[in-house]
Amino acid sequence: MERPAPPLAEQVRQQLADAILAGQLAPGTRLDEVRLAQRHGVSRTPLRQALQALVSAGLAEHHPRRGVFVCDVSPAQLSAMFEYAADMEALCAQRAAQHMTRAERELLLATHLDAARLLAADDADAYDSANLLFHELLFRGAHNEYLYAAALAARDRVQAYRRAQFQSPERRAASHAEHQHIVLAVVRGDGARAAELLRRHLGNAERSALQQLPSAAGESGASAHCANSTTAGASQPSTALVSATAK
Repeated sequence: MERPAPPLAEQVRQQLADAILAGQLAPGTRLDEVRLAQRHGVSRTPLRQALQALVSAGLAEHHPRRGVFVCDVSPAQLSAMFEYAADMEALCAQRAAQHMTRAERELLLATHLDAARLLAADDADAYDSANLLFHELLFRGAHNEYLYAAALAARDRVQAYRRAQFQSPERRAASHAEHQHIVLAVVRGDGARAAELLRRHLGNAERSALQQLPSAAGESGASAHCANSTTAGASQPSTALVSATAK
């Protein structure tokens, strides 16, 4: 199943988010529009859209008249974001099991089977895209536009962390196995089981994300902050960013 390439803004957002979560763009780094647009070979419009998406996801923070800076997210904050996402997605899964049409269930199953092919091909980026589609089908299957919007917003807050976990082949395989059980519960119309499995699924993703969190905030739970340190795209820190965006 061929999937179109994501828009430029989404490509840049993914590359910057990957660099942030890999520790290549440290907390406090200023994300300079001009330099980053040049480095990514895009105009400033998609670059600004990518930066706004990072701000919306809590990976960066905008300071008036100063610019956009990479944020420091504490483990406590990340856990809270995953808890909210799990609540929204579990409700979607429960309702999907109750309200999905036969065609929607068949599409969910087909998406899951297609992901198995991507898993065997060891394609982390393609599996991430398939994972997004799988979960969005559950959101849509809830047949509630307000819940759909809330679930998307909650997912956006943790999406970069969920994507980062798929750099591990073991986590990709575990994720797909967890999807298998969710699909079975939805197809059987077992809403309570589907919700339980979805919560467990997000809990596993949270634990994986916490292990990879580059935050220096420790366990204090201090609020996210952005300090004035270096500027992304400047000559000194550019090497790591080049390697991150050359994938």
